[in-house]
Amino acid sequence: MPRRPDAIDLEISRITSDEAHRVVDECVYLIGRPPLNDFRHFMTVVAENGHLADEQPLIEEWRAAAAHVAALQRQEAGIADNPPIEPVPRHLEALRERVLADPVFRHAFKVVPADIAFVELDRLVVWQKTVNRGHLDLLKQRLGPTPTDEEIFEMCLPYDHPKPPVKWMQVHSDTFVLVSPSNDLRFLDSVFLEPSQVVGRSPVGAEAAIIGLVVGFGSNFLNAVHAENRLILINGTHRAYSLRSMGFTHAPCIIQSVSTRDELQAAATADVRRNPDSYLRQARPSMFKDYFDPRLSKIVSVPRRLRQVTVKFDVDTSDFPAM
Repeated sequence: MPRRPDAIDLEISRITSDEAHRVVDECVYLIGRPPLNDFRHFMTVVAENGHLADEQPLIEEWRAAAAHVAALQRQEAGIADNPPIEPVPRHLEALRERVLADPVFRHAFKVVPADIAFVELDRLVVWQKTVNRGHLDLLKQRLGPTPTDEEIFEMCLPYDHPKPPVKWMQVHSDTFVLVSPSNDLRFLDSVFLEPSQVVGRSPVGAEAAIIGLVVGFGSNFLNAVHAENRLILINGTHRAYSLRSMGFTHAPCIIQSVSTRDELQAAATADVRRNPDSYLRQARPSMFKDYFDPRLSKIVSVPRRLRQVTVKFDVDTSDFPAM
């Protein structure tokens, strides 16, 4: 018998039991770019104790940031154009080849041409409005104070594909719930398998097929789209932010070379697909260096959240006349 649905609460509380002392994260929020109502919602609803916030100072803060954005449109017009793209140094070439041969890389970047190069972080155009600063401590612990070039490369482009913790349960005969601290948890694919492909289980009958519903994480590579002479950071913002905070100005990055807006639709995030001109046509779009500009960013305490994915399937059996 499946466990009762209310047992989900118990599992969710257990998944972070080791970090129970830290239930709030510090986030960097880019202000001045998101619409005023989006900013107000984040500060009064999403932020810790946001319901207690005095909105008038927040509105004035947003106005000041918006005015600075307008000034940057004039002062730094064209700064995002033609960012430097440097080849991978020879001593890292073997790591580059290993990533390019990785099946996960080949599947994730099969639509448009992709390669690996070094990029200047501050020159990247960004779409992500928030960055969790908690990743900085985790990265420092992982890399140590003096990481090698190889360690930085493998952190940005992890071909071993480390997986964050996941808890799951079957809450009904046709429903599974999965929970993770990582907001990258997602439904990946549905697959048809021959019974012989699945080992370690006892057959429940004369099995003809196994239908698999795949849940997991993305390719998790630091990657950008090169479109219309600009580089838009697509994934890996937290690692890039952590590296920049540690003093590193450049990082290895997968670059997808997009030649048309149709290809951009296939390679970019949903927000970039919806508003491509905001990133490709504005004289001075949101850029990576804005995360470190106190006039454009705000440190906000945000309650920690878990990502939940619910997978539910339906089976329908019917008979119809033979032809």
